[in-house]
Amino acid sequence: MRKKRRTTVASEALNTERASEAETASMATQIVKKFKLKTAANGPATATVLRSKTTSSQFVASRARDPTFEKLMDKYKNLLKVVAIQDLILANPTTNPPSVSLEFLNRLSQKLHLNRGAAAFLRKYPHIFHIFYDSSKSQPYCRLTEAAVEISRQEASVIAAATPLVVDRLVRLLSISVSKSLPLRAIFKVWRELGLPDDFEDSVISQNPHLFELYDAHEPNTHMLNLVNSNHSNNFCAAVENWRVVECCRENPSVDRTEIQFSFKHGYPPGMRLSKNFRAKVKEWQRIPYVGPYEELGEKKKSKSGRMGLEKRAVGFVHEFLSLTVEKMVEVEKISHFRKWFGIDLNIRDLFLDHPGMFYLSTKGKRHTVFLREAYERGCLIEPNPVYNVRRKLLNLVLMERRGLLAGDARLKDANGTQEDG
Repeated sequence: MRKKRRTTVASEALNTERASEAETASMATQIVKKFKLKTAANGPATATVLRSKTTSSQFVASRARDPTFEKLMDKYKNLLKVVAIQDLILANPTTNPPSVSLEFLNRLSQKLHLNRGAAAFLRKYPHIFHIFYDSSKSQPYCRLTEAAVEISRQEASVIAAATPLVVDRLVRLLSISVSKSLPLRAIFKVWRELGLPDDFEDSVISQNPHLFELYDAHEPNTHMLNLVNSNHSNNFCAAVENWRVVECCRENPSVDRTEIQFSFKHGYPPGMRLSKNFRAKVKEWQRIPYVGPYEELGEKKKSKSGRMGLEKRAVGFVHEFLSLTVEKMVEVEKISHFRKWFGIDLNIRDLFLDHPGMFYLSTKGKRHTVFLREAYERGCLIEPNPVYNVRRKLLNLVLMERRGLLAGDARLKDANGTQEDG
């Protein structure tokens, strides 16, 4: 099961770009809100909202950039490649230690976006990957270094220690589904983001039959994960409620106490000056009542206020989803698989772009990644958790690249033709 999960994750990582590009290409021209920056001469950026006819790709390109999140994604884009290769290595436990041939990785170099080939990329991160020659197979192989293996063990350990939290997270995810059930394949896509163990079918689902049940769906080769007792959702409060309570108790709240019941926390990059029109629209949107993600919707209203309430409910769903993730971030392509099951009729990506004070969408690394803006400060989680802390250790090894090597070791590897992968 562990090998299957690792292989599945690696395959999904390779297909992310194609899925994202296909979604963008298939979008029809539509009327949307465009969030746009206008920069005055020697003045700060100004945010305005206007209606225009634009394609989805133009809508993405017109978004306001946040330097802090863009810098963070610069770090993450190579980390994602490292994790994909790490999963391929760990998915091959037949060798001791687990390893894969460079020939195999070279065949995948285009899908993994290793622009200068597998060997050049691996040599760029000697703190994570070790290349060795297998004389029995007459070809070079790659395995993880002891430091990388130890980080992998630590991550598995902290996830195992947090089993009750993992169970609660999975119950909450099912609870915000309209039918209290989700396709297992959709959960597969976000198991890492949710901090689930890679054998969660056995260690979490099978071990809690009073909470979860698997059954065959109508579609071939599709299994559904169902919440046995849907009454659990009655005891849940959305993550935004915690902010509302704290904000309401503050001496000088950022939102009027009379309007905080349906408000969300908003924040914008330093130096961005918001127009009066934009501020007025945000203030008006904050007042709109809506049904929370753990509440039953009832009959949909076709009035304008009803449609706006549904849009805000959709925002509440994706806000809660991001709050459930370990790093408060997820690829848009992955969360899109939950749109139908959350009862969201809107385009997920446009939803993020329409609310730049709550979410930030980055396109670095040839993938669309959304961050929960309120969870971050200066590129780090405000409230880190053990899984996040361990994963940052791997990110630190990525950022080290070849720094910290012994001089002799560095000269040896340079003699072997070290190249950097851009």
